[in-house]
Amino acid sequence: MNNITYVGPFKKTLKNYIEIKQAMGYKYYAEAANLGRFDIFTSTKYPDAKILTKEIVLDWCAKKTYEAQANKSSRASILREFAKYINSLGVSAYILPKGYYPAPKQYIPYIYSTDELARFFAQTNQCQYCCECPNRHLIMPVIFRMIYMCGLRVSEARLLKVGDVDLVKGVLSINHSKKDNSRLVCMSDDLMARCQRFSETAHLHSSEEDYYFPALGGKPMTIVNLYKNFRRFLWRAGISHKGNGYGPRINDLRHTYAVYCLKN
Repeated sequence: MNNITYVGPFKKTLKNYIEIKQAMGYKYYAEAANLGRFDIFTSTKYPDAKILTKEIVLDWCAKKTYEAQANKSSRASILREFAKYINSLGVSAYILPKGYYPAPKQYIPYIYSTDELARFFAQTNQCQYCCECPNRHLIMPVIFRMIYMCGLRVSEARLLKVGDVDLVKGVLSINHSKKDNSRLVCMSDDLMARCQRFSETAHLHSSEEDYYFPALGGKPMTIVNLYKNFRRFLWRAGISHKGNGYGPRINDLRHTYAVYCLKN
């Protein structure tokens, strides 16, 4: 659902375009937010614009001093698709040529060795109690194993609800994931046993709609919190991190899961 109110010269077209995307099954939240910023940009600099000109497109796509090339390319790609939609309506719009901006260097996933996995998970077991996140020491040994052993995306794990974790059948219900798809994922006996022990401590009085990995205030565990802990576990496990954009990343646990599945 798109709750953004558009005010610029392309407000009606933007609203219709995003509604069509979401009706096709795309979440389109981040893209809608990006186009919302484009709407504010045009309402400020080009309030009387009648068509999407080359000047407007290049002005919007110009690299900001604080952003990476990947962000710039993403903004350009989103606006390019919007321009194509306008053209499909029979209205003139400048379409940025494909490849106009060089694509960022493609990330090569880091595949953890079995020894590295053992060392990493051993460090999650050593996680200590933290008053700022009371369940942290209980969550970390489970959530990272779940991401790896079930091949989950980070957002899929952290947004799980209590009702999504079936501790009798050992099945996770992944709802409204990428492109609004849902699926069922089986847990191993070991992971199910860990989840049972975790639930007995963390969810004695929880409802099915509560987040399975809660932070303060009943909110889901944040990406920032997970990433900070992830980096600490890597360092303590003796696994080198090469810096932002080079990994290893949390999502590489998912890639490693896929590689070992193919290997088996």
